[in-house]
Amino acid sequence: MTQSKTEINVLRVLTLAAVLTLAACGQPEPAATTEPMAAAAPELVAETAAETEAELVARARGIHERVIVMDTHVDINTANFTEQTNYLSDLNTQVNLPKMDTGGMDVAWFVVYTGQGPLTEEGYAGASENALDKFSAIHRLVEEIAPDHIELALNSDDVRRIVASGKRVAMIGVENAYPMGTDVGNVRRYQEMGARYISLAHNGHSQFADSNTGEGDGVWLHDGLSELGRQAIAEMNKWGVMIDISHPSYEANKQTIELSRAPVIASHSSARELDPGVSRNLWDDELLAVKANGGVVQAVAFRNYVNSEKQRAYTTALRALQSTVAEGLGYTLLEPADVRALSADARARYQTQLAEINELAAPRLAEAVDAVAPPVDVSDFVDHIDYMVNLIGVDHVGISGDFDGGGGVTGWADAAETFNVTLEMVRRGYSEQDIAKIWGDNVLRVLDEVQQIAAEIQAAEGV
Repeated sequence: MTQSKTEINVLRVLTLAAVLTLAACGQPEPAATTEPMAAAAPELVAETAAETEAELVARARGIHERVIVMDTHVDINTANFTEQTNYLSDLNTQVNLPKMDTGGMDVAWFVVYTGQGPLTEEGYAGASENALDKFSAIHRLVEEIAPDHIELALNSDDVRRIVASGKRVAMIGVENAYPMGTDVGNVRRYQEMGARYISLAHNGHSQFADSNTGEGDGVWLHDGLSELGRQAIAEMNKWGVMIDISHPSYEANKQTIELSRAPVIASHSSARELDPGVSRNLWDDELLAVKANGGVVQAVAFRNYVNSEKQRAYTTALRALQSTVAEGLGYTLLEPADVRALSADARARYQTQLAEINELAAPRLAEAVDAVAPPVDVSDFVDHIDYMVNLIGVDHVGISGDFDGGGGVTGWADAAETFNVTLEMVRRGYSEQDIAKIWGDNVLRVLDEVQQIAAEIQAAEGV
């Protein structure tokens, strides 16, 4: 579907102003990469450059169609997994089946995410209910709502078979082991429901591990892993579940890698050396430890984790434009925290006002915002891929969007724009083999190794 520039700008302002950090904007214009011939006429130079660019784009499209394109972290809202409202339609979500088809995204790891709550029996019970609801929603999508369009994969053979059949692939990851309570037997239960990776913590310390967020106040609960966390690692190794180190603390990650008998992954983490203030990203020694462990780190296309300084400048410029428009209308632009504090009715009224502000701001976005503070884009994102490939090698790097959970950059704002990432990698000289590894083969290799090690452990234990 083709959108006008005005429509695109409206979408960008609407989403950014809502503090979702989900921009919906058009694909970047390809830049010519060929030096002009010295003696050629200007019109011939232009034609040759255009042909060369067209050939590069065509080559990139061919690669994109041939490799398995996998996003290892996609958040979900179970309200979008009903008979009436679901991913067969092009919903206002960054990932759904029409967008996956348009962008050539073959595999989406749908995430069973649970925010961190109190470490009490009541807290565990509520978290478990949330997790089971999300497991059920994913199974409902692949078994009842859209079985002719998408299928659940449990191993690499499933992935390749489903892709070859022309369907899209769903896989399941668990973000935060908090819902498992204090029973590590739930690792096996989640594995039977289709989970193929689990992270031991999210934002906030869990009963299993400290979170990276402890850097904010210097308060730690376990100084890394708890004893329960160590038991959970053994259970994940035993049952063929990849361990995801994207959210736990630095110490928890180092301890996890030392303890795990199988390779680990970081389902959505970028390079901290490129943005030292972001505790969610991984330091070089963590990246090198993942390499030594045989694992994979999936660079994440989340603006604030790709280039937080650039994103802050963009947000400041956007807010300034919105404030100017709001003042002209007699409205007051609120901070996100103030919006959350409003009553439901007041919040609805404010959102109506905000929509009016954004519609009037959209035509001025390019001049008043983009020209002053360019947005974080695909090129910035692939800088992280470059950095990690140079540091730990192409066999240990992957890709994630963190879509519908805050992710997205200009040029890869949703699944429909996925090709742009491949195009940028082709521009930078990545081979088809390397692109295949980064998009999906590396993760499938790790999954194979994790499941093979699990089979060996089970055999040794007589399971």
